[in-house]
Amino acid sequence: MKLGRFNHIGVVTPSITDSIAHWRDVMGATSISEPFDLPAQGVKVCFVDTPVEGPTNGTQIELIEPLDEDSPIFGFLTKNPLGGQHHVCFEVPDIHAAKAEFEAMGKRVLGEPRIGAHGTLIFFVHPKDMGGMLTEIMETPKGH
Repeated sequence: MKLGRFNHIGVVTPSITDSIAHWRDVMGATSISEPFDLPAQGVKVCFVDTPVEGPTNGTQIELIEPLDEDSPIFGFLTKNPLGGQHHVCFEVPDIHAAKAEFEAMGKRVLGEPRIGAHGTLIFFVHPKDMGGMLTEIMETPKGH
């Protein structure tokens, strides 16, 4: 498996509205997307773009709020009421080849590839197989 471009860090929050204010007012973020619901995943998300200097693309902070108590991240928020880092995300050119490679290495892939917040296919790899970090693998969006 070849490490692809680092895309984002997922941060769970009890309130996207409050988190947007934090990233704008405390951290100086100027590019923040409008929050939107992903009902299939039980979450509301928005992206905070990090500043870009030079020819490379910046990374993003993905703010994630559970839609309700049935959300898969509701338990994370119960254990961490203030929220916090949830996952890291790396891009790959072919999601199905990446899934097969992780599984061939004995890594636990959590579910089948599905559409993520960027509109491309994603899957997660269990943190116990990834040095303690829940890792999202995302197919590189077309045109990048």
